[in-house]
Amino acid sequence: MRVGVYLAHPRPGSFNHAVFDAVVDELHGRGCTVLAHDLCAEGFAPVLAADETETVQSAAAAVDSQVAMHRQELAELDALVFVHPNWWGMPPAILTGWVQRVLAPGVAYKLGTADGEPEGLLTVSRALVLNTSDTPADREEIEFGDPLDRIWSACVLPYVGVTDVRRVVFRTVTDSTDEARASWLRHAREEAAALLA
Repeated sequence: MRVGVYLAHPRPGSFNHAVFDAVVDELHGRGCTVLAHDLCAEGFAPVLAADETETVQSAAAAVDSQVAMHRQELAELDALVFVHPNWWGMPPAILTGWVQRVLAPGVAYKLGTADGEPEGLLTVSRALVLNTSDTPADREEIEFGDPLDRIWSACVLPYVGVTDVRRVVFRTVTDSTDEARASWLRHAREEAAALLA
C-alpha cells in the first residue's frame, strides 16, 4: 500500500511530531510505501493564489512545483493519514491551505450537478485523522459539537471520494503524563495498522 502521512504542527518536538513519527515507523514496518510530509518543515505555502481558483485544474496545471508534486502523489495513494492539533476547532492554517491547494477541482473532485453534488476523483478509499486537543471531550461535544469531526468526516474527505474516515483524538495533551502519551502513541500505531486491513 501507498500511504500519504501529513503532519501540520510548527514546533519540532511536539507530541504531534511524536505521533507522526510513530505512524510513519509503523507503516514502514508493515511494508508500506510511505510518503511522509511535515508540511511546516517543508515550508508548504498555504495561501491559495488567484490563478488556482479556476474551476478545473490538474496536477500538471499547478504553477507551484510543490503543489504539483502533492497532487501527483495523491493520485497514486491508497490511504491518507493526517496528524494535527485542534486549533480553534480547525486544522492549522497550513493544513487548511494544503486542502484548498491540493484537493482542487479537476484533481480531487468534480462537480457533477448544478446543486453542487461532487464526484470524488481520488482512488483513496480510507483516511485516518489523528488529533491532539486540550479541550475535554464533554465540553467539545456539548459546547462546540466537535467541529473537526464535521470538517473531515462530512465536508472534506467524502467530497473527494474517501468513504472510510477514521478519527482519534488524544486529549488533554498539556497536562498529560508520560504514561498517557506512551499509551496514545501505541494507540496511534494500532490505528495506522488497522488502516491497512
